[in-house]
Amino acid sequence: MASSTSLAKRLLLGRPFRSDRLQHTLLPKRIALPVFASDALSSVAYAPDEILLTLSIAGAGAFIYSPWITLAVAVVMVTVVASYRQNVHAYPSGGGDYEVATVNLGPRFGVAVASALLVDYILTVAVSISAGVTNLGSVVPFVAEHKIGIALVAVSVLAALNLRGLRESGTAFAVPTYAFIVVILGMLVTGLIRVYVLGQDLRAPSADLIIDAEEHHLTSMAFVFLLLRTFSSGCAALTGVEAISNGVPAFKAPKSKNAATTLLLLGGVAILMLVGMVMLARATHLQFVEDAKQIVGGPPNYVQKTVTAQLGETVFGSGSALLYLVGAVTALILFLAANTAFNGFPVLGSILAQDRYLPRQLHTRGDRLAFSNGIIFLAVAAIVLIVAFDAEVTRLIQLYIVGVFVSFTLSQAGMIKHWNRLLRTQRDPTRRRQMYRSRAINTFGMALTGAVLIVVLITKFMLGAWIAIVAMLVIYVLMLSIRKHYVRVAEELQPTEERPVLPSRNHAIVLVSKVHMPTLRAVAYARATRPDTLTAVTVNVDDKDTRKIQDEWERRQVPVSLTVVDSPYREITRPIIDFVKSVRRGSPRDVVTVFVPEYVVGRWWENLLHNQSALRIKGRLLFEPGVMVTSVPWQLRSSQDRNLDRLDEHLSRAPARGPRTRPNDLAATASPAQEPPVSATATAPDDAR
Repeated sequence: MASSTSLAKRLLLGRPFRSDRLQHTLLPKRIALPVFASDALSSVAYAPDEILLTLSIAGAGAFIYSPWITLAVAVVMVTVVASYRQNVHAYPSGGGDYEVATVNLGPRFGVAVASALLVDYILTVAVSISAGVTNLGSVVPFVAEHKIGIALVAVSVLAALNLRGLRESGTAFAVPTYAFIVVILGMLVTGLIRVYVLGQDLRAPSADLIIDAEEHHLTSMAFVFLLLRTFSSGCAALTGVEAISNGVPAFKAPKSKNAATTLLLLGGVAILMLVGMVMLARATHLQFVEDAKQIVGGPPNYVQKTVTAQLGETVFGSGSALLYLVGAVTALILFLAANTAFNGFPVLGSILAQDRYLPRQLHTRGDRLAFSNGIIFLAVAAIVLIVAFDAEVTRLIQLYIVGVFVSFTLSQAGMIKHWNRLLRTQRDPTRRRQMYRSRAINTFGMALTGAVLIVVLITKFMLGAWIAIVAMLVIYVLMLSIRKHYVRVAEELQPTEERPVLPSRNHAIVLVSKVHMPTLRAVAYARATRPDTLTAVTVNVDDKDTRKIQDEWERRQVPVSLTVVDSPYREITRPIIDFVKSVRRGSPRDVVTVFVPEYVVGRWWENLLHNQSALRIKGRLLFEPGVMVTSVPWQLRSSQDRNLDRLDEHLSRAPARGPRTRPNDLAATASPAQEPPVSATATAPDDAR
């Protein structure tokens, strides 16, 4: 019978995959698009809201600038998509912005980009899940009452789906993502045809509201600053575009080509949706304000609907099934947006771990060939943020997009240097023209994303962006410290030209707490190693118990001298450490081997009752130079009844290691005079049995 923990793991995650199944988990373009596009598409779902509510500060008349702001955001998106298409061809390993910055700008810039991306991925999960719960809570009151709990469940479900494997999670998310694309584009096409082809006068539910400007007397510079702030808010639509460059290894071959095609599809769909929503909002006179107090003479207890909800109601009618479908797919895509982070964060974490900037545990794949530790770490970090900010989108959104624009700017600066380096050696005129064009695109993109980053920092710093900046700095310093540690350890472990010097003598010490089977086995095993000297040591904590040990030792005639170490303060660890030091003090080339008898138990609570002194002694001896510690196990009946059977079952399911040789073949190749192998476990002397 499998353990309850193992059974629950298999029910949630499925059977483990062999390493040679990795190719079967790679994604074709039709699955990769929903896997990596959900974050960017969900950003498009609320980017029009950010544009309109920021412009509303200057009054309803400022909405006339929304198409131009949207066009500027679309230009930035086209530029970023074009740049990242070059990234995936030039750097297909999955390092994305981190690799571009590291190779071209240096490791410190690469670590800065990585810290920004890690923070952005965590915030993507927290913001997307919180936004999805908020949208769902406006329809289902129970969700609104238990918002934090529902958000935590959603993060856990997403983590479990990704732990099952990338391909399975992509298949699960493909249908909802494609449904969102079809429904939203269908709504936009229907609305625009009704307005511009059929000439119908469609008016949004908020079209007749009177909007009062929050700031009535904006100077020219202040208004320009407002437009820049609106532009930076609308650039929230760009979050998630970078995910494909970090997920190139997840694509089927040819990886770079498929990733570039998927990126082009993502950019095209996102721009169509963003431009279409703002155009339809202008055509239907839709209004969206930052503060409901700006509405003059509005209905009591007025609840402002999102831009997507208002457009759905305008096009399909209030209470229609298609309106509820628009709301459902919008809420669902916000939940699924977090999946992009669950695919990008573990891959980036694995690359950083391979470069020794993060713990090595993040580099390895789990049972289902997913980077399990990275997925779990991301889920826990997002849960902490959700709980800390009460799953409030308005509070979390202030921390958002800072990291992604840091990575955008540094990545494109790195690509400029990349093209400059290639231009110094390239002589083909056609290739040089292509490189000049690519460099111009990257230069333009760096200028735009850098400007957006500056505006975001100025306008949102005191609203919460400082938390994201502090988090990036902490992660930056932490990664450099981890790297420094790994480098220092590697230098210490580097083999030298000098051959290791063999120890002069080996002094063996057997620790004795009682004269029982574990102790006698340890003595027998220590004798079998043939040390230069051998002594048994017991600590005198209680005179009566010590005399019993001495009497039993003599009665059994154990052929090893027993040394009693006094402990006037009833300590055990310190007297043993002092005795070991005294044995080795005579010659620095001598080694001391300490044999520690231990129980092997089968139940977790038995560990609390046994081996505590042994653990303390072993932990302290590990810091003593020239001292070797050997555990001599004694299996209690509980371990034999339970753990060994489970171990045999586990080994029988595991793939065989080494050559597949039949037992008869082994017998045939063995020497006739060869004796059967001796058991690794030494037995006690006859008089000790």
